[in-house]
Amino acid sequence: MDFWRNGWVSLATILVMSVTLFTIGSILFARVILISTLDELQNKIDISVYFKTDAPEGDIFSLKESLLKLNEVEKVEYISREQALKDFKERHKDNALITQSLEELDGNPLDAALNIKAKKTTQYAAIARFLEDKLKLGGVDSIIDKINYRQNKLVIERLTNILDSAKKIGFAVSTILIIISILVVFNTIRLAIYTAREEINVMRLVGASNKFISGPFVVEGLMYGIIAGIATIILFYPLTMWLGPMTEKFFSGINLYNYYLSNFAQIFLILIGSGIGLGAISSVIAIKRYLRA
Repeated sequence: MDFWRNGWVSLATILVMSVTLFTIGSILFARVILISTLDELQNKIDISVYFKTDAPEGDIFSLKESLLKLNEVEKVEYISREQALKDFKERHKDNALITQSLEELDGNPLDAALNIKAKKTTQYAAIARFLEDKLKLGGVDSIIDKINYRQNKLVIERLTNILDSAKKIGFAVSTILIIISILVVFNTIRLAIYTAREEINVMRLVGASNKFISGPFVVEGLMYGIIAGIATIILFYPLTMWLGPMTEKFFSGINLYNYYLSNFAQIFLILIGSGIGLGAISSVIAIKRYLRA
């Protein structure tokens, strides 16, 4: 088989395929980091409803249940006045002026609140309209003192645009890199088959069928893909081990090494499958040129 006879050509093809599969694997890891970072940003977005100091807890919980029935709402967290004061003190424990000011107050100046998270960042406007309609109606819901959506509207809209743009750009860049990688692999395998063009012509002259001629080259393509896939998987082990602590520190707690280990089977199948697919398909397309000649 030409795989062993043309050792340098085979080695070059495997190296190119390894680079291609490394690009595909890197896109996979980059996507994990992007999704984790975007989820972290999205988790920081919410709107809060602040209640009057004398608002009964029963009425607050009634409003909470109404919010949870909305399709747009993912979670509603109740923050009591006592908890709000405790959290405020914890956040400003190093600020002597604020700590002293709180001690001089007779009571708790903070209001109870509901922190609301939507399923999607685009749904906060609908939730805000629901709350504002409740506020206009008065009655039980006149316990509402303030809704901070209007103050945070610009930030929410900007973060929504950033999230959408990042997803679109990430998809576009990934698609372009994969297409370039496939073209490089195809041309490399075509070059490897070109070295055996005389052998192909001889087989055609003696009446060999197209399947008989193309079979060994497809098998070579499969071997290129399997070896390149295994080499890429092995390469990612020390690389993710080195990058893991850094990604955990800078990208919202996602550790690439832990992700690599916990999703090894999936990564293995993706890279080996991509290698086999690239090798076999590229070989079939490349050999057709000589079979038509």
